[in-house]
Parts: sequence; C-alpha cells; structure tokens
Amino acid sequence: MSKRNVLVVAAAVLLAGLGGWAWLARSSAKVESKFDTAKLERGRLVAKVTATGTLSAIVTVQVGSQVSGRVAELHADFNSKVKKGELIAKIDPQLFQAAVEQASANLVAAQGNLAKARAQAADAQRQAERSRQLVEKKLVAQADFDTAQSNADAAVAAAQAAEGTVAQARAALYMARVNLQYTDILSPTNGVVISRNVDVGQTVAASLQAPTIFVIAEDLAKMQVDTSVAEADVGRLRDGMPTTFTVDAYPTEVFKGRVRQIRNSPTTVQNVVTYDAVIDVDNAELKLKPGMTANVTFIYAEKDDVLKVPNAALRFKPPPGFYVAEAGATGHGGPVAGSGRAEAGQGSGQARARPDGRPETPDRRTLWVVKDGKPAPQKVRTGISDGTATELVESALEPGTEVVVDAAAPPSGFAQAMRRPF
Repeated sequence: MSKRNVLVVAAAVLLAGLGGWAWLARSSAKVESKFDTAKLERGRLVAKVTATGTLSAIVTVQVGSQVSGRVAELHADFNSKVKKGELIAKIDPQLFQAAVEQASANLVAAQGNLAKARAQAADAQRQAERSRQLVEKKLVAQADFDTAQSNADAAVAAAQAAEGTVAQARAALYMARVNLQYTDILSPTNGVVISRNVDVGQTVAASLQAPTIFVIAEDLAKMQVDTSVAEADVGRLRDGMPTTFTVDAYPTEVFKGRVRQIRNSPTTVQNVVTYDAVIDVDNAELKLKPGMTANVTFIYAEKDDVLKVPNAALRFKPPPGFYVAEAGATGHGGPVAGSGRAEAGQGSGQARARPDGRPETPDRRTLWVVKDGKPAPQKVRTGISDGTATELVESALEPGTEVVVDAAAPPSGFAQAMRRPF
C-alpha cells in the first residue's frame, strides 16, 4: 500500500472516530438527571414545639434548725405525711434548759437588787425630807440639806438602773425560752417529706446558715414542670396554652398540662439562651414524682385538610448539571450550572424579587415539580410546619403533584459536551 493510501485510510478512521464521539456526547447530554420525588397531599397538620423539663412540687419548703446542737429525735422519714405544727425532729434540749434556768436566776437576782435599790431610795427621800424641815427651822445647815437631797436623787437613779437590769434579765430569759422552743422542729405546712438530710446523733451547726433537716413538698397532687424553651421557639408560646408530655417511667402514657407562666429571666449555657416555661400538672394519681424528666410538646397551631409538602422538597437545591425544564417551556430545557448551593430558581431565569420589586419574605419558597418528565421551579408561599411537612398557603399545585426531594446530576463531562458545539 502506498503512503498516500495509508494517509487516506488514517484520515477516514480519524473522521469516523470523531463523528462517533460527537454523536455519543450529544445523545448522552440529553440523559436527564435522576431525581427522587414525593407527592403533595392534603391532611391534618399540627405545629408544635418540643422541650425538656423537670417535675417538681409547686411549693417546696426546706425545714432547718434555728439552733445548734445534737439531733436527739427524728419523728419523720422519707415519704412521711406530716401536718402543720407536728413535731418532726428534736434537738438535745439540755444546754438550752440550763440556759433558761440561769436566765431565771439572773432575773430573780435583778429583782432583788431592784427591791433593795427602791428601799434605799425611799430611805434617802425620808432623810432629805427631814433635812428640809430642819433647814426651815434653821436647826441644821443648808449644806447638810443639800447633801441629803443629793443622796436621795442618787438612790432614785440607782433604783431606775436596777429596773433596767431587771428588764435585761427578763429579755435574756425570754430568749433562752425561745431557743429552748426551737429545739422542737415543727412542720411548717401540710405535705410529704421528700428529703431527710440528718440522722439521730448528728450535730447541726446554725451559726452561719440554718442547716436543712427536711424538705417537705406541700401537695404532690398538683405539680409543675419547669421547661427550658429555646429562644427561637419561645415566641410561639403563650400563657394558658395546653401541653402534653411524657416521662421515662411511663413511656406509653401521655400526661396533660397547661402553661402557667413564661418567665422573662433568660438562662445562658454555652451561648445557648433558653427561657423557663412553667406548666401546671394534675397529679391526682400520684404517678409523677419530683425530679422526673419530662419531654414536653407545645401545640401552637393545628389545621385540618391543608395541602402539605415534605420539608425535604423545600430544602432541595439543584446541583450542578441538573437537567431541568425551563419555566413555561415544554419539552426543552437545560442543565443548571454553578454551585449546588445556588438559590432556588437559578438556572431557570427567575429572580429572587417579587413582581412589585420588593424582596421575597421568608415564607416565599421554591419547589421543583416534575414537568414534561423534567423538574421545573414553582414559587409557593408556606404556612405552619410540624417539622416533617409544611402547609402550602398559596400555590397553583394540586394534590398528587410530584415534587423533587433529591436528585443526582449526570457526570459533568456530559454536561460540558452538551454545552460545547461540535
């Protein structure tokens, strides 16, 4: 074979290969993206907020000791039902009884000194009166009368001082008796003992802070749940809102409550801000116990027979190379170029502004619906959400419409070949 014939054959083979590659690229570029869809449906939608909290009694009283001493008796224990004024513990009273006796003796001595001072004052007054009469008769000197009068005044003052001493002794006796009464620890309210912190023989010191001996819950038939609600959700709550919750002790039982108060004081833990929502709970069966963890659900909106779309469809953004139908087109489309984080509507010629020129509101979203076998963007307005599905408030879509929830674009080489002219 001549050199000329070899070149002709090689050129023919090369042209055939290029033609086959171009045909394969163009036919492959028309391969549509693979996508997963879900259908729109009508039904009931319940919007709710979830939080965790802790059960506690509405009124909890810490019972302590006003005086220091050794615990001599305990008349209540865990889960004991107590009544207001009932003796529940006793501090050893011996030292306090001795203090009362000593204060009583001091009072008696002070009263004796007072009687003596009054007698001396009376005698000094008589002496002064006699000196006055003698001075009038000029039988004694004026100086003697002045001395007698001074002694009388001093005796009266001494009697008044003795009265003060008696009053101090009486106050000391009263204090000693009060301290003796404090050795009897009485229940301040009707309730149930939920905690006991001392044992018989233990010494409690009340010099700086009253030690806690018992913790009494006033009424366990009515309890409360203190929940930590995130700042993003607290705006959806209101006073009087009905709630439901579960506890680990009864996983299949749902308890009901009602929001009593949403407290304004924030709690910040690791830059996370929460607010305390207090829930009143009826515990007539006494199943719930203080300290239990409650998983609370707040229902802030519910609607029947609404058009629902899966939240996955609202989160969907077309990846690069996504082959879609253009808005208003039938049968023709093109791939979406750029980043997979592109805003919904990119690649279809749609802008993020409303027709009046104002920016879109957060409730304006873009869905990708199946149109002529290809996904196409569709603007909608959303409403409430239950975390899985969202209400469509304004939409031209009908129940049963397929919306894209996930997709895989074709290989980028095909998309580039489709855009590249042969």
